[in-house]
Amino acid sequence: MSLSASCESVSQKRTLSSLLDGRVVKRQKQGDGQRLQEATMQLLEQQQSLCSLLREVGSPDPSNIFHTQNGEQKQAESEGISSAIAGSLLVCELRRQASQLGVPMPVLSVKMMLERLMEITGTEEVRQEEDKRRELLTSSQRVQLRVLLESSKDLLSQGALCPKLLWQEYRRDQRLPKLEVVHHFHFHNIVTLKYILESDEGVKLWLVSQLKALCSWTPPQREEETKQVQQKVLSTVVGVLVGTGFELSSEAAAADRRMSLLCCSMLDDMLFWLLDTVDKSVTLQTAGAELWIQIFDASLCGVPASVDTLQCFFTHSLTQTLTYKPRLTVSDAITLQNEWTFAKASRLLISLFRQLAVIFSVEQLLCHLQQVLETHEVNWKHVLCFLSTLLVYNPCAQTSLSELLSRLLSSAFEGYDLENMITAFLLARQGALEGPAIFPSYSNWLKTSFGGVTGFHASCKKSLVFLLKFMSDLVPFEPPQYLKVHILQPPYVPVKHRSLLMEYVSLAKTRLADLKESVEDMGLYEDVSGAGGASLQPQCQSAQDVEKAVSLFESTGRISATVMEASIFRRPYFLTRFLPALLTPRMLPVKSDAQMSFIEALKKADKIPAAHYSSYVESCQKQRQQDGSAVCLDTNDDPLEVLKSQLQEFRELVVEGNDREMSAQLSRISHTLSVIFPGRPDELIGQTVIKLHINTPPSPELHVKVVNMILRNFCQCMLDTSRANPPNKQSLWASRFVSVLLGNTQLVSSLLHRLWDLFYNQLLYLIPRLLPEARRAPITAGGPISEYQEEKLPGLWSSATDSNTWRKTAWYLWRLPAFRQLQHTPQYQLLFSEWLANELRVQRSEDVLSDPERQEYQQWACLELYLSRVEEQGGCGGDMKILCSHLLNAIMDQQLSNHSVEKLDHRVSERGTCLSDILSRLQELVYEMEVTDLSGCRGSRADVCDFLFELVSQRCSSTVTSASPSISTELSLQHTLNTWNRVLLALPAVLFIKVKCDGGMATLECDTLIQHINQHQRKVCSPAGLLSCHLTSHFLRGVLCASVRCGRSGEEVNKAWSQISLRCPLLLVSTVHWWERLSPMLLSLWHRLCDGEPLPEQLQLLTDCQNWACSLEKGLSSSPVPAAAALLLATSLHRACQGRGSHNQGFSAALNVLRPLTGTMYQQVRVFLLFLCVNDYLSSLLYPQERRNERAADFCTDLLIVLVDSADWLLIFKSDEQGVYQSIAKVTSDEFTRLLPCAFYSLLLQQSDELLQRAVVCPNFLHTAVLCYISLLQLFLDGHTLTQATDPSDNQTEPFQILSHSKQFLLRAISQTSLTALSSSQFRQLESQCADLDPEVAAALSVHLDPHSPEMDFL
Repeated sequence: MSLSASCESVSQKRTLSSLLDGRVVKRQKQGDGQRLQEATMQLLEQQQSLCSLLREVGSPDPSNIFHTQNGEQKQAESEGISSAIAGSLLVCELRRQASQLGVPMPVLSVKMMLERLMEITGTEEVRQEEDKRRELLTSSQRVQLRVLLESSKDLLSQGALCPKLLWQEYRRDQRLPKLEVVHHFHFHNIVTLKYILESDEGVKLWLVSQLKALCSWTPPQREEETKQVQQKVLSTVVGVLVGTGFELSSEAAAADRRMSLLCCSMLDDMLFWLLDTVDKSVTLQTAGAELWIQIFDASLCGVPASVDTLQCFFTHSLTQTLTYKPRLTVSDAITLQNEWTFAKASRLLISLFRQLAVIFSVEQLLCHLQQVLETHEVNWKHVLCFLSTLLVYNPCAQTSLSELLSRLLSSAFEGYDLENMITAFLLARQGALEGPAIFPSYSNWLKTSFGGVTGFHASCKKSLVFLLKFMSDLVPFEPPQYLKVHILQPPYVPVKHRSLLMEYVSLAKTRLADLKESVEDMGLYEDVSGAGGASLQPQCQSAQDVEKAVSLFESTGRISATVMEASIFRRPYFLTRFLPALLTPRMLPVKSDAQMSFIEALKKADKIPAAHYSSYVESCQKQRQQDGSAVCLDTNDDPLEVLKSQLQEFRELVVEGNDREMSAQLSRISHTLSVIFPGRPDELIGQTVIKLHINTPPSPELHVKVVNMILRNFCQCMLDTSRANPPNKQSLWASRFVSVLLGNTQLVSSLLHRLWDLFYNQLLYLIPRLLPEARRAPITAGGPISEYQEEKLPGLWSSATDSNTWRKTAWYLWRLPAFRQLQHTPQYQLLFSEWLANELRVQRSEDVLSDPERQEYQQWACLELYLSRVEEQGGCGGDMKILCSHLLNAIMDQQLSNHSVEKLDHRVSERGTCLSDILSRLQELVYEMEVTDLSGCRGSRADVCDFLFELVSQRCSSTVTSASPSISTELSLQHTLNTWNRVLLALPAVLFIKVKCDGGMATLECDTLIQHINQHQRKVCSPAGLLSCHLTSHFLRGVLCASVRCGRSGEEVNKAWSQISLRCPLLLVSTVHWWERLSPMLLSLWHRLCDGEPLPEQLQLLTDCQNWACSLEKGLSSSPVPAAAALLLATSLHRACQGRGSHNQGFSAALNVLRPLTGTMYQQVRVFLLFLCVNDYLSSLLYPQERRNERAADFCTDLLIVLVDSADWLLIFKSDEQGVYQSIAKVTSDEFTRLLPCAFYSLLLQQSDELLQRAVVCPNFLHTAVLCYISLLQLFLDGHTLTQATDPSDNQTEPFQILSHSKQFLLRAISQTSLTALSSSQFRQLESQCADLDPEVAAALSVHLDPHSPEMDFL
C-alpha cells in the first residue's frame, strides 16, 4: 500500500479517520488487521500526536472508524475490532514515544491522560469565572470523561497506566479536585476513594470544603441528570466515609484506626456545618443543609455498609447533635423551654432527628438519650427538640417516656441526685408542651408523681425536704405558669411538715409578685397546666373566670364556692378584675340568659356594689339605644390561612398513607388551633363534660369558619381514603385527628355545637331543599321497592366516592333505607319551627336555589309537608292558623335575634337572609285565609283579626313576667313591639279591622284594634304619645277598606271614628298630628273605594279642626269653633303651633283668642293643651339632643298663667282623680306618666314668685303638691332620674337638685297654706304616706295643718 497518495499535503493536518476513511470505503473485502495497523503506525509517525489520537479515540463522532458505521449494521463485529484497534494503537504509540523520549511508558500515559482531562474539564472555565462556579460537569463533558476513563481502564489492564502516579499528578495540578471527577475515578476503579483517603494528607481540607460547596450548589433547571449525579456523588462519598470510619474490628491496625478517626472527623465537620446552618438560619445554605440531611437516609448510605456500621454511625451523629455547643445551662433551659416545642423548632433540625432515629426503636432512642444526659454536657435546645420530635412522630413514645421519667425520679430520690431530678422535670415539661394528645399535661404529671401518699417523695422527711429544696432552687428561673401549678397543686405534704411547704409557697408568691403576676391577679379557674406558654393577660383570664362561673351557675343553680370565697378573701381581684369582666356592657338578650341570672343572684347576695350595678344597667341601656350590638374585633386572617394550608397538606398525607408525617402535621395543626382558640382545658376542676347549649348565640365568625374548615377537611379525607378502603379498614388517621381536637375544650365546644346543628337541624333539611326529586312520596325503610329505588342500592361508601357530583352523592344517601328511617324517629324529625329557623339562616346571595326555585320549595314545605302533618310530629294538623302563627313567630324571632346577638364583625343584614321570602309566604297564607269565606260572611275575617292581635298579645305577655318590670324587660317589650310593627305594615291593612255580621247587616268593630293600641302600642311610641305616620296611615286605611264591605260605608266610618275618638285618644292625637300628610292619601283612597260618595263627616271634621287651629294660631277670632271633642280641638291647636317651629308668637296669639272664651269645653281645651305641652316638656328633659321641643317650657308657662287659678290643671298630675281628663293616661307611655311629678316640680321651680303664690292658694294645690313630692321621692329612691340638659344657658334646674328644691318649695307652701286647704281624710292620707319617706314633711304637715297638734295648742 502506497502512502504517497494519502500524504499529498503534509502541511495540512488531517485526522486519522479522514486518512483511513477512503481506504476503508474502497476496500473490496475486510482487510487484514495487522496490515492496517502497520500502515496506521506509519501515518502516526509522520502526522499524529498522542493527545490528538486519544481525543479521536474518545470522540463520539459517528464518522470515527472506531465506532459503528451505518447505524447498528455489523455492530457486534465492529465493537470488538474498534476496541482492540484503539487499545493496540494507544499502547503501541505510547511505547514508541516513551522509547524515543526515554521516559517510562506509565509517566507518558499519565501525562497524556491529564492533558485530555484538563481539555475536557477546562472547556467551561471562562464561563464559570464570569458566572457562578459550577460544581458538576455538563452533560457533554460527562460523556467525554466517561469515554476517557474507559480508555484509561484499557491502559490500566495492559499495565500502561499507574493509578498512584495519576492521582499524585492530578492533585499537583488541582488545589481543589472536582468531586465528580473523583467520583468517576472511584466508580471506574482507577483511583478509589479509600486509596485517596489513605494517601492524600490534605484530603480533609479539600474534601470537606468540596462537599459543602456541592451541597450548597443548585443545578440549573431542566438538568435532571445533573441532579441525579449530585445525589450519587454525595452518597458515594458518604458511603465510603461511613464504611471506613465506623466498620472497624477490635483487632484493627493503627493505620486503620487513624483512617477511622479521619473519616469520623470529616463527617463531624459536615454535621457541625449543618447544625450551624440551623442555628444561624442562613437562607442561602438551607437548601444545602436539606440535601445533606437526605444523605443520612439509610437507603442511600447503607449500600456499602453493614447494619451495625449504620447504627454506629447514626448513634455517633445523634450524640454529636445532642452535645453540640453546650452553651445553654439548665437555668436557660428552664426559662426558654416554651420556645423549643415541635411547632416552633427548625424544620431542618426536625428532619435531621427523624433521619437519625429511623433505624432505632423508641426504647433504644430514649435509652441512648438517658446515657448521653448522664455522661455529657448537652445542648438542651437540641435535647428537648429531639424529645418533641420523638413524641410527635411515635404515638407509642408516651408510655416509654413515662417509664423513663419514673426511672429518673426513682434514681433521683434513691441517691438524692439533682441531675436526674432536673432531667425528669425538663423532659416532663417538654412532653406537656406538645399538648394532651401527645403527653399528659404538666399539672397531671405532677399530681401523679407527687400528689399523694404514694409519691416518690412521700417515703421520708428527707425526700420531702429534697423535693422542696429542689423546687425552691428553681424559683428564680421558673416561668410564672409553673409557679402557679406548684402553688395551686402543691405536692402532698403531711400535716406535721406543712410549714416546709408554706415556705416554698411564700417564696413562689414573692417571685410571682416580682414578675408582676401576683397571686391576686391569678384567675379563679386559671388554667396553669403550663401547656400554653406564657400566662394569659389578666383581662383574658378574668373573662375566662366569668365564663366558667356562669357555666357552673347554669348547671348547679348556685353561685360557686370559689366565687363566694373570692368575694371575701380575694376581694381586690374580685372587685377590680372579676366584676368588671362580668359587668361588661352588652346588648341584653330578649330572654334572660345564664349571665343575666348570675348577675341577679350576685346582686341579691350583696356581692355587687349598687354603683357598679347601676352603671352596668345604664351602659346596657345606652348601648341598645345606640344600636351597638356589633362588637368589632381586629382579627388577623393569617392563622386562618395557615390552618387552611396545613389541613390541605394533611389531606395529601392521608392519601399517601404517610403516618409519621401525618403525626407531625397534626402537631402543627394543634399549635395553630391553640392560637385561634386560646382557651385551654380547665384542669383544676377536672371538667370532662361539655354542655350543649342549643339556644345560645352562635360562636364568633372566625370560630365558625375554622370549625367548618375542619369538618370539610375531615369529610374530604374520609372520601379520599374510602376510595381504596372502607372506614373500618383504614389507618388510625381519623382517631389521631380527633385526639388533636379533643385537646382544646373551646374548639370541641364549638365543634359539637356545629355537629349538633348539622345532624339534628339540617341533615333532613338540606337534601329535600336541594333535590326536587327528594320531595316526592317518602320511601319507607324496609318497604317494597318503588320506582325511585333501585333493585339493590349500592354501598354508602362506594356510591359516595364513585359519584361525580354532590347531587348524586346526596341522592344515594337519601335513598339509603337506614337514612330514611330517620324520618320516622321522633328525635330526628324536623319540626316546622326548626325548618323555619334553618330557612331563615340561609343567605340569599349564597343560596344555590334561584328565587323561583326557593318560592316553589317553601310553598311545598308549608302546604304539602307541614300543613297536613299532625302536631305531635311537628306539623300543623291541617290548621292554617297554626301554620301562620309559626311563620309569624319565626319572622319575629329572626328580627329579634339579629338585634340581640353580638356578632364578631357586624350584624348580618336582614336583607341578606330569606326573611323576605318567609314574609311573602305569610302574606300569601293570610290573604288566603281572608278571601276563602268573604261571600258567606261567617266571621272568618274577624277570626283573622283576632288571631293576629291575640298572637302578638301573647308574645308581649310572655315578655312582661312581673308587675314591676325591670329595664331589660321593658327593652325586650319595646323590641318585640317594634318587630311586630314591621310585620304589621307588611300585611294588608284590612285584616286589622273586624267586620261583624249581625242580622244580615255588616258593621265595623274596632274593639280589638283599640285594645291593642291602648295596651301595647302606647308603650313603645317614639316620641311618647305619638304613633308613627306609617302605623297611623295603616290603621286608617284599614278602617276605610273594611267599610266597603258594609252597606253604608260613610256611616260605618263615622261610627268607627267616634269610637276611636272616645276610647283611643292615642290614635286620635296621632291622626291629627299627621293629618296634613295623610289627608291627600285617604281622600284618594276613599274616592277610589266609594266613587261618588262624599268624605265621611268625622274625617271632614279633622280638616275643619285643622283649619280652625291655623286661623286661631294666626290670631283670627272670626272662625267658628267646630263641633268636636275638646281633645281633638286641643290637639289640632297643638299641632298648628308646633308647625311654626321654635317661635311662640302664634301660640300666644291662640291663647289670647281662647282666654276670654268661657265655658267647660274651652277650659277642657286649655287643660288638654297643657297636658300636650307638658308631654313635650318631658321629652325635652329626657332627650335634650332633640331640639323640636325646646320651647315647650315657655308654652307651659303661658298656659299656667291662664289656668293657675283653677284646680282643673292639677288633675293631669293626679292619675286617680282625673275625671274628664282620664283619657290622657291612654295617650302617653307609662314611663312618662310616672315622670309627671318630676315635670310638675321642674316647671313650678322655673316660675315667678307671683305665679307660685297664685298656685299655692289654688284649691287642691297642696294635696297635689304633696302627692307629687312623694312620687318624686319614690322615683329617686328607685333610681329613675332625668337626663341633665346639655345647654348650659338653659335656666332649668339640674336633675340632682330637683328633689331638694322641691322639698324646700313644698315646705314653704305648707307654711303658707290655710288650715282649710286639706280635708281631714286628705291630711291623714298625706301624713301616713310621708311618715316613712320624709318625716320632715310629715312633721311640717302636722305642725301647720293639724288643729289638734300640741304645737297648735301652744300657739
